[in-house]
This record gives sequence, structure tokens and C-alpha cells, in this order.
Amino acid sequence: MSTTDLTLTAITGGIGSGKSVVSRILRVLEYPVYDCDSRAKALMDADVIIKQQIIHDIDRETIAADGTIDRRRLASIVFADAEKLAALNAIVHSAVRLDIQRWAEDCGNSHAFVETAILFQSGLNETVTDEWRVSAPAGIRIERVMKRNSIARAEVEARMAAQAFSPSPEMRIPPLHEIINDGCHAVLPQIQTLLKQY
Repeated sequence: MSTTDLTLTAITGGIGSGKSVVSRILRVLEYPVYDCDSRAKALMDADVIIKQQIIHDIDRETIAADGTIDRRRLASIVFADAEKLAALNAIVHSAVRLDIQRWAEDCGNSHAFVETAILFQSGLNETVTDEWRVSAPAGIRIERVMKRNSIARAEVEARMAAQAFSPSPEMRIPPLHEIINDGCHAVLPQIQTLLKQY
């Protein structure tokens, strides 16, 4: 299928908002979902050039002698240093965008989804048709991530701050729809309502 025939919706939201919950429901409903986070990790693991760039631009010790990536060390570095986070994003984003193009051509569906925490920073706002933003109160998000990743509150807050971003006026803003995932609002009916719009 040509990417011009495909409606590509971004599933966005900050860390701990519940993007993966929405993605899992969509997969059960038989919609294709591209997970930028997991695919970026796979691309990083497989691509020697990406690893060399990480060594050069971020930190030599994040890549072990056998080529494996110390993700905890890498995360602690980039989420504490805006310049190094920007460097990592620059390394990975172009690879992910190309991977999405290949995936979209092969997904065989008229409507597909891309899960991303950094829609504008990655440049994917230029690719998607619209945006489903998953939201939850900051306190709930922090508790979710602390439990899921076994990390301290300060580290979660640093990651949240690193993801915070306001698009500049010249950036293309796709149509925005909100999904509330606060533990009180049922998520499935919200998704079903949005799907009826297509």
C-alpha cells in the first residue's frame, strides 16, 4: 500500500500517560501500531553506525565491548543533559523515520498508528494525519513510571522535564484528539468513539 493511501495517526503523551495501553487496545482491534520506542531500541541494537555515533557524541561507556548498550546509563546521561538528549535524538530520529516509511508501505491497512512520546522533536508531525494525545495527571504518571521502571521520583521528574516541549508557530500541528487515562475514565469507549470518525 502506498503511504499516500494511508491514514497515519500519532499516539502521543508524556511518560506514564498510558500510550501503550491505547496501542494494545488498537492491536486487539487489528489496527497496525508502530512503537517508536521499541523500534528505536531495535535499530540501535542492530546498527553499528548508530553505536559509533553514541560513543562519539554522548558517552563511550554506554557501549560495552560486545556491542550491547547500557540503557540505564544512557538514560541517566541524556535525561540529565539537554544537549546530549538532543544529540541522541538526532542520531536515532532519521533512522526511525525511514523505518516508519518502510513499515507503512507494508502494513496493508488503510489506517495505522505510530506511538511516540516526541512527535514534534522527531519530526513525525510532518508525517502523521492527526494526533491522539493520551493524558493523565502528573502524580499518577510519576507513580506509574516509578513502579514500572523501579526508579526514583527525581529520575521520573527529570524524564518528564526532558520530554516537555512546545511546538514553535511554524511547525505543522496535526488535528488533536484527547484520550483521558486517569484510572477513572474508561479508555476503550474513547478509542471506539475516535475510530468512528474515520
